[in-house]
Amino acid sequence: QLQASGGGLVQTGGSLRLSCAASGRTFSSGYAMGWFRQAPGKEREFVATISWSSGRTAYQDAVQGRFTISRDNAKNTVYLQMNDLKPEDTAVYYCAARPGAVSIGPAKTYDYWGQGTQVTVSS
Repeated sequence: QLQASGGGLVQTGGSLRLSCAASGRTFSSGYAMGWFRQAPGKEREFVATISWSSGRTAYQDAVQGRFTISRDNAKNTVYLQMNDLKPEDTAVYYCAARPGAVSIGPAKTYDYWGQGTQVTVSS
C-alpha cells in the first residue's frame, strides 16, 4: 500500500528526494505520515513526520535543517527532501502512516509501512 522510491548512492554533501506513493488506500485525510530509517545492526529510528494537513512537521535532531518532509494529498504521496547528506545518513528509509496526530516514534506507533529504499552516502 505504500511504495517508497528515490534512494541511491550519493556523495557526502549531496541531495536525494525520496517519494512514498500510496495505493489501494487513501492516506490523505486524517493520516499522519512519517519517515523512518534503519542502518545495519541498529533499530529503526524516527526521521520526520507530517500531519495530514501539512500544518505540523517534526524532525529528528540529527536531520533538522537538512531534511524536509512534505506531502501532496492530491497525489497521495509524501516526500523527503534530503540535503547535505552525511555518511551517517546511510540506511534503508521507510515511509509509514498512522491515523490521527503525528508521532515522533517509536516505529510501533505507525500502522502502515512501505518496503523501504536504500540510501547510501559515500565519504
